Amino acid sequence: MTGGTTSQDRRYEALAATYGPMIARLARGYERDPEKARDLVQTIHVELWRSLASFDGQCSDKSWVHRIAHNVGVSHMIREARTNHGQWVGLDDVELAGPQDAEVELDRAQRQQRMLALVHRLKPADRQVVLLHLEDLSAAEIADVLGMAPGTVSVRLHRAKAVLRTRIGE
Repeated sequence: MTGGTTSQDRRYEALAATYGPMIARLARGYERDPEKARDLVQTIHVELWRSLASFDGQCSDKSWVHRIAHNVGVSHMIREARTNHGQWVGLDDVELAGPQDAEVELDRAQRQQRMLALVHRLKPADRQVVLLHLEDLSAAEIADVLGMAPGTVSVRLHRAKAVLRTRIGE
């Protein structure tokens, strides 16, 4: 073995440097347990490197990396749900763990934690749309990543924002 760096390795390193923080955030969106989220990050990186050989450039690097990350994340969610008998809820069924006191101002960290807890309860398709939106992807980019119509993404995103605003109080 020569130990040399291949073009696939160099390409992966560039993508990992650019999109590594996004991958870590998405992993936390798909897995609440910090240790399992770290494992999910590694799994996403392995799949990113592995799939470089078949990347044909028909979409942007950003869309492609998001697609891989979300596909791995959803697969992880489904495996975890089967293992732990988890149940997801639709946007209309999301409820906060406890009563919401309208007079008490929640600081930013508490609102973010509450929002993430709500996002963790969403069905995979709704969760994907919300997580991609939180990564500042446009509806068109989200549609490209998920293989949905942009109109469908816009509707889901609009509903998710309304539900989350109501439940979090922001």
